[in-house]
Amino acid sequence: MTTPADVAAAGQLACLLEVSAPKPGNVSPEHHFHDTRYEDFLASAVAIGPALSDATLHPLGATIRSAVEATRRWTRSNTNLGIVLLLAPLARAALRSGGTLRERVGRVLAETTVADATQVYAAIRQAGPGGLGETAAEDVSDTPTVTLREAMALAADRDAVAREYVTDFALTFGVGVPAVRLARQEGLAWTDAAVEAYLTLLASTADTHIARKLGQAEAESVSRRAGEVRAAGGTRSAAGRKALAALDAELRDPRNRRNPGTTADLTCAALFVVILEGGWDR
Repeated sequence: MTTPADVAAAGQLACLLEVSAPKPGNVSPEHHFHDTRYEDFLASAVAIGPALSDATLHPLGATIRSAVEATRRWTRSNTNLGIVLLLAPLARAALRSGGTLRERVGRVLAETTVADATQVYAAIRQAGPGGLGETAAEDVSDTPTVTLREAMALAADRDAVAREYVTDFALTFGVGVPAVRLARQEGLAWTDAAVEAYLTLLASTADTHIARKLGQAEAESVSRRAGEVRAAGGTRSAAGRKALAALDAELRDPRNRRNPGTTADLTCAALFVVILEGGWDR
């Protein structure tokens, strides 16, 4: 049976693995952003553990807000808002019984309330993510009048994390998790498995973080490049690693505008699921 301590450890470990993997265009041990360092992500990973372990003791929105507030005590940058939005419902589902983890996630999402949305809106404002813009209905600067899942549905066409809330985590379970498992079955290290899942997710779906900043065409171009890197072998071959390095160089600029940040969040969620479901080799 999964315990609160298991959930906290799995969540922290997933975050640490994700940021430690040399994913093209993202923060890693050798690459920092102009406003965020690798160490900020390490601190953030540790900070959210208590909120995840208490995921069944508080409503979903309160769990998300608690994790964001804990993160802000350790770093001034938005290091993990998308990750928290994904891991919180998974953590809540993991501590329930009956059915598969994905089925339990579906029930967690179906039960969201307006109060959950209120807490999440406050968490988003506190995290201060860039590139959100404004919307005509249920903007995060206003007080929500719909449930959290309904609010996410309104953003699903422009944000892949929001889309997970209305598809019962389709990308996480349908794309990311199988990619991690396949890589591990083939004997790849966890960081390589994270890179492979990242490439698979990015090739399958244009990154919405890039799309918000630079437009859909640019996001789709990056996805095509990820597919080319996969075709070259990814982490599995010398040619693939050379292609990975080239893609990484293409995605880096002084303001991190071409950072596939949403894809990184989805990669973390996939790692979390695999670890929760017994995939960690001890």
